Amino acid sequence: MNPIMVAVYETPPITRLYAGACLLTTAATMLDVVSPYQLYYYPKAVFQDGEVWRLATTFLYFGPLSLNWIFHMFFLVRYCRMLEDNSFRGRTAAMTYMLLLGAIFLLLVTPWLTFTDQLLFLGSSLTFMLVYVWSRRNPAIRMGLLALFFFRAPFLPWVLLGLGILLNHDPSADLLGIAAGHLYYFLEDVYAQPRAVGGLGGPQILATPRWLKYIIEGDATPPPAPADAQPAGGFNWGAPVVEDAQDNAGNADNADNVDQAVHPHQD
Repeated sequence: MNPIMVAVYETPPITRLYAGACLLTTAATMLDVVSPYQLYYYPKAVFQDGEVWRLATTFLYFGPLSLNWIFHMFFLVRYCRMLEDNSFRGRTAAMTYMLLLGAIFLLLVTPWLTFTDQLLFLGSSLTFMLVYVWSRRNPAIRMGLLALFFFRAPFLPWVLLGLGILLNHDPSADLLGIAAGHLYYFLEDVYAQPRAVGGLGGPQILATPRWLKYIIEGDATPPPAPADAQPAGGFNWGAPVVEDAQDNAGNADNADNVDQAVHPHQD
């Protein structure tokens, strides 16, 4: 099979759908099928003129085909895919819900930021949100910039922001994406986590709705087990835990091997 098609089929569904929609949108503008002026987010056109497609197309257009477009698509595909392959593996509905929440936040906040004209297209901000969430969920990963200096993953959004400022790029879109990513990270990974693991013990207010799970994943609820069925693995959950030093040592070795396979650059 064609290597390009193999790469496409191996890409997770959300990443493939989002990147494909961006590619089609760019091709449509290059072929003069649509104009970029018909795609950007303009609340008056959306709510008064009924041009509701702008709510979606503002996240799909990254400008004409250029080095800047390639740069944005690289970060979109890379970090959307890594989130989908790791944090959201097997949870397509949860990944979709995160993107929906981020898009809604950006659409609500943008009309109030009248000091800049760089927020007509919000794809860059949504991409920066993905970068931020991935970086906070992988704090131990070491990264390098042009082999000049190295840093931990949580500093990645700020390094990219600083590079943009050095290149005379308006930081408004990037800062908005950082704000959206931090809000999601705080509510999901800090506020809703138990105090025993460093969270705040609050309710999970960003839980994926059941209707969205049903639409995307179908009825994933497992059937009830028979009354006389043994727990998986034959473990008696009502009995006291008896630890075996040899088994625990083997489990620790296996955990280290898996960790190295997933994150080979972690310390």
